[in-house]
Amino acid sequence: MRLSAAALHALPAPVARPEYDRDRHGIGIVHFGIGAFHRAHMAIYTDDALAATGGDWRILGVSLRSSSVRDQMRPQNGLYTLVEQSAAGSRARIAGSVADVLVAMEERERLVATLAAPTTHIVSFTITEKGYCRGPDGGLDPLQADSNSVYAYLAEAFARRRAAGLNGLTLLSCDNLSGNGAQLHRLMAEYLDRHAPDALAWFLAECTCPSTMIDRIVPATTAADKIQVENLIGLRDEAAVISEPFSQWVIEDRFAGPRPCWDRHGVQFAADIAPFETAKLRMLNGAHSALAYLGLQRGHDYVHQAIADAELYPLIDRLMREEAATSLTPSADQDLARYADRLVERFRNPALQHRLIQIAMDGSQKLPQRWLETLAFHADNGRRCIAIEAAIHAWIDHIGNGRNPLDDPLAEQLRELVTPGDPRKSMMALFGTQGLLPGRWSAGIAQIAGKSAAISSS
Repeated sequence: MRLSAAALHALPAPVARPEYDRDRHGIGIVHFGIGAFHRAHMAIYTDDALAATGGDWRILGVSLRSSSVRDQMRPQNGLYTLVEQSAAGSRARIAGSVADVLVAMEERERLVATLAAPTTHIVSFTITEKGYCRGPDGGLDPLQADSNSVYAYLAEAFARRRAAGLNGLTLLSCDNLSGNGAQLHRLMAEYLDRHAPDALAWFLAECTCPSTMIDRIVPATTAADKIQVENLIGLRDEAAVISEPFSQWVIEDRFAGPRPCWDRHGVQFAADIAPFETAKLRMLNGAHSALAYLGLQRGHDYVHQAIADAELYPLIDRLMREEAATSLTPSADQDLARYADRLVERFRNPALQHRLIQIAMDGSQKLPQRWLETLAFHADNGRRCIAIEAAIHAWIDHIGNGRNPLDDPLAEQLRELVTPGDPRKSMMALFGTQGLLPGRWSAGIAQIAGKSAAISSS
């Protein structure tokens, strides 16, 4: 039997399930990119809020192109299982906050109408870095920002809301972009200025784009995971997600309208999230990417294997504590040493089975904020980043060696620019002033390009 609203009665008693009447709560959130991370993070906080205080806060999930999540969740009435895994065991719960999932290209009118509805207050995003349609200079790429981009659907909805005299929306990016809210605001404004100038002033006056810091490790769900879930709940669940027990969400306290009571369930609202975001991007995400490329280079498959490697661990520890942590200014209540300790503990979780190849995706979009900002900071102060240099060499090796698939929106350009056996030339072609990904780190790259790294691409 497959998980569905009609099958909830068949769940074993220990499995938690929605403690509210789902049909009595309307849609208040539209979420673009309803993958595993969203279902393990924001949708769970929303499920908790619905159980505590109710309200019309259910989620309409949107896939921009693929129908896979829709086909997983619609037959299950939007229900899915979250399994938290640790060395102590597994804990399963059924989440009910997702009302439905649609494919944008197939149900465009329903999507735009929901975005324009007076009951919709929040539009959120986990579309990965490449979903923001940025060019190499960080600005909006008009070729990527086509009629099926998030900007196009929002522009249509803005025009309808403006014509109806409705309030603005809170656009909530939950992606690993530095200053994700500010970037979304800038890119949305660029799109409107080019395609819907009449809506631009309304957007600037009525909508907000708070920045967020999101943190939870969520591996891709495997066939073996689905079998484990079926054994736990007694039902087949095609939309199940696996995560670690840890979860964190910090949101800039700047909403255009109402919001769920997320703060009662662990969400922290802050005037300035930059210290949390920067620590997470440079320490957690930076270490994750280094583990991915260095670990794959050494033949590992999973994060817990790579962090247990006696040659890799000192580099990862150095990256977090000596390079990343010293490049930022923490808030008064941040203990970066304790944060690094906790990250190592989370990386070592053998129950999670987090694949390195999953983390290695989209390096061109991720690495500037994960590694290169740290490198630039230390270059400005006359210091090298030995661990990040090693990780850069490993990424270059990953691009050119052909041992593992290169999943990156700039894959073709990356392969053309990498010269096997010549890391200096490759680094300058990628990150130099005239390279594919130039930035304030270009001077630092020039300083280290010809120097040996702790682990070279050879």
